[in-house]
Amino acid sequence: MAKAPKLDAQGYRKFGVLDKLSYAAGDAGCNCSFALAGTWFTLFWTEYMHIDPLFFSALLIAFKVWDAINDTLIGSIMDSSKKEYKRGKFLTYIAFGSFLLTVAACVCFLPIPNANMIVKCIICTLGYVAWDAAYTIVNVPYGAMLSNITSVPGERAQLGAWRALGSLAISMPVSVVLPIILTNADQTYRYELLFPVALILGVIALLMFWFMIKTTVFRVKTDTKVSEEKFNLIGSIGNFLKNGAALGATLIPVGMFLGQYGAATCTSVVFRSYFGQGALSGVMQLIGMLPMVLFIPFAKPLTEKFGKKEASSFCAVFSVIGCILMNVIPMTPDMTGVLIYVGLSVLHGVGLGCAMMMSNAMMADAIDYNEWKFGKREESITYAVHSFFRKLAQGVGPSIGLVLMVMVGYDETLTVQTMEVATKLRYVMTGFTLFTSLLCFVAIKWLFPLDKKTLAQMNKDLVR
Repeated sequence: MAKAPKLDAQGYRKFGVLDKLSYAAGDAGCNCSFALAGTWFTLFWTEYMHIDPLFFSALLIAFKVWDAINDTLIGSIMDSSKKEYKRGKFLTYIAFGSFLLTVAACVCFLPIPNANMIVKCIICTLGYVAWDAAYTIVNVPYGAMLSNITSVPGERAQLGAWRALGSLAISMPVSVVLPIILTNADQTYRYELLFPVALILGVIALLMFWFMIKTTVFRVKTDTKVSEEKFNLIGSIGNFLKNGAALGATLIPVGMFLGQYGAATCTSVVFRSYFGQGALSGVMQLIGMLPMVLFIPFAKPLTEKFGKKEASSFCAVFSVIGCILMNVIPMTPDMTGVLIYVGLSVLHGVGLGCAMMMSNAMMADAIDYNEWKFGKREESITYAVHSFFRKLAQGVGPSIGLVLMVMVGYDETLTVQTMEVATKLRYVMTGFTLFTSLLCFVAIKWLFPLDKKTLAQMNKDLVR
């Protein structure tokens, strides 16, 4: 007979490893398609499907207009709904969106290079619009529900850290293994394999989502009177823009994602054309992300001793230092240069690791902060606006990166760029990363208002 789980004073299963594994599985499910799209979507449609890079950059920005409509629409529908769901609103939306996300991700990588250009543009647009809608349906409730799983700061920090672990568990293999599988001897990529890869990852995502759905426990019960009020979308967005905690917690991942996705395409080209090691581009990204894993065991003790804001702002300084050195120290176009880049990427990753671990828990605190300051608990719309800016960075980042690449001479028709262009691309890569690391530091240090003392007072006032 299975042993009955231990219960807390309120009668819920005690917070423990299952909660952390469950929440990590949710972000693993999200990243089964997101890691693939974030790294390969641009290259697939420009180098393989031969859509003009500048036109494609404009298309990416147009997609963000849809993001603005999509994110706020889904968030407002969730917060304004008075319907009672058997699983609750968060898990009900995730259950529905998980199937749509799998199908839409496959459409984004349909291998039809010989199709008419108009057909290609239509497939690209429809695939992205459907994928983005599905991702929002899944990701907005997933991010918002952290604030309802637990109110304990240390436990929230642990969930945020395990969320990042779930993301890394998928994004690292995708970043490392795919370049090796896809790279030919002449440094070209076998883009036609991305469709079956998207299908396999979609099935894995479904398993992850449904494990999370079956094992999630909500311990924070919110004031049900809020749902009786008439929902005001404009007012809710206005509250977000006046919510310093939400803005700070949003700019942290915005900076991280601008750097990660904005430099991703450039990094692939630099390793192929400057270092002559195209298959290693994913390995280098893995090495840069690995230091973040080091912070997972320390998320709770760091939060309890110093506070999320204090610990992450201190560590972010090392990220800035690493990025400055990337632009100052010479990197020769050989393995010596690769090793220098790896070393500085580790320093950058160590600095960014703590901020990445803490940012998800900071957003949960920002949802409470909205209730504290404005008297309304609007989990879904607050996280939806946060999600919009995250996705804006993830979408605009590659677009900005691509425009900068073209400005310094990048030619998408060439398998390997000239050394002159490749050298310029290396500085585009490191310069863009420096800018985004500075943005993260400013967001944590000067914009996010919830230091350890203020957070304690907020939780006391909210009777959490």
